[in-house]
Amino acid sequence: MSSNKSDHNWKTLDRDLGRIASFESATLYVAKPIVGIGIAMVFILLAGIASSMFFGGTSTSYVVIAAAAVGAYMAVNIGANDVANNMGPAVGANALTMGGAIVIAALCETAGALLAGGDVVSTISKGIIDPESVAGHNVFIWAMMAALVSSALWVNLATWLGAPVSTTHAVVGGVMGAGIAAAGFGAVNWPTMGTIAASWVISPVLGGAIAALFLWFIKAQIIYQDDKIAAARKWVPVLIGIMSGVFATYLAMKGLKKVIVISPPMAVLVGLAIGVVLYFVSVPFVKRQSEGLENRNKSLKVLFTIPLVISAALLSFAHGANDVANAVGPLAAIVHAEEFGEFAGKVEIPMWVMIIGALGISFGLVLFGPKLIRMVGNQITKLNPMRAYCVALSAAITVIIASWLGLPVSSTHIAIGGVFGVGFFREYHEERRARLSNATRDVAERIAPEERRRRKLVRRSHFLTIIAAWVITVPAAAFMSGIIFLILHTAFV
Repeated sequence: MSSNKSDHNWKTLDRDLGRIASFESATLYVAKPIVGIGIAMVFILLAGIASSMFFGGTSTSYVVIAAAAVGAYMAVNIGANDVANNMGPAVGANALTMGGAIVIAALCETAGALLAGGDVVSTISKGIIDPESVAGHNVFIWAMMAALVSSALWVNLATWLGAPVSTTHAVVGGVMGAGIAAAGFGAVNWPTMGTIAASWVISPVLGGAIAALFLWFIKAQIIYQDDKIAAARKWVPVLIGIMSGVFATYLAMKGLKKVIVISPPMAVLVGLAIGVVLYFVSVPFVKRQSEGLENRNKSLKVLFTIPLVISAALLSFAHGANDVANAVGPLAAIVHAEEFGEFAGKVEIPMWVMIIGALGISFGLVLFGPKLIRMVGNQITKLNPMRAYCVALSAAITVIIASWLGLPVSSTHIAIGGVFGVGFFREYHEERRARLSNATRDVAERIAPEERRRRKLVRRSHFLTIIAAWVITVPAAAFMSGIIFLILHTAFV
């Protein structure tokens, strides 16, 4: 009898402990986003305090403090949204764990921003508005503040909805809306806006086409060969050489302005030389890595994992070098106007402003980045190291082509376009193989249309959500910026 009572007591204790454990897990799950928001708010507060050390004691220092806090908020949102485009494919392909991706991206983004960040940026977002059309530097300051607030709020909303949007276009929309509210429609450079609108279509289509082309090449020259390992030993070093040359050209053109200014033709020569060197270096490496691998597709993933990780790190470095200006460009304009009592289309970004941008991107990535990384890596289409490598390679190539054509493209649009390109090519390829195969033709014809749609390799719901977010980013940011400017102008000017 006492034994039964003892067993009953133990079962009751186990149930109670189970309830406590479940309650603790639920508490941690609920508290996790709150902790992230708390840390982000502390960072934003510290950014404002840090700015006061440089502008303390001046009558207008409060404006700079507020702008620094908003710039830090924008940088956190860029880290939460934009960086997923670089690391998402590598995580989705299982080449990197989420923790490893966050560490690599945070280090490379910070290094890119601080070591190779552009020392001079167009704070009026590549000539979106004419500074001379804005009456007085105080009006200009509040216009830039409105642009910063609206773009940060829009990127924050998009991240919450799970939509990777272009922070570049959010800033462009914010500047345009504030410019219209401050000086009318005549202040906007509409031909430039037309070029940016064209890039909405050109960027993802070009990125997707290049990614699909590389995937077709890998399938034709490696995956569908009788001896896959021998084919990989021949072509993987070539792909590594292309990757090395492309990234060397990209970084030479866009990311090394603080060290040395290189002309485009010289950048191509530098990239070509580095690509050739890395090709010969990778030949013995790939040969040694492929020894003992079975002649099947799964073995090929091993050979693409390290190049994919390196390409993701380089993309993050380049992103930090170029896109940090989205967070701190308008802030730098405000600082310049406050310090010199005038405004300019281009200003030099102070190092303390760059540090705020770099740290903010890293904080945003660590605290809020996993949501978008999972979405880009897993939820649009299924990726493996070969497909993810095609996305990374297409992103770098597309940016270089766009630079030559003078198109203001978005790294977000290019990377996501590459993911879509890989997914849609796989759909086309699978359907084509089904049509050509007599063994599967009858089965395919008997599948109901609803079931065929369900089996699509690209999730249409994510596709439509992302496209819709892209289309409305500029007008939404512009509308919000105009309203915010009118409120700030009424309150403070």
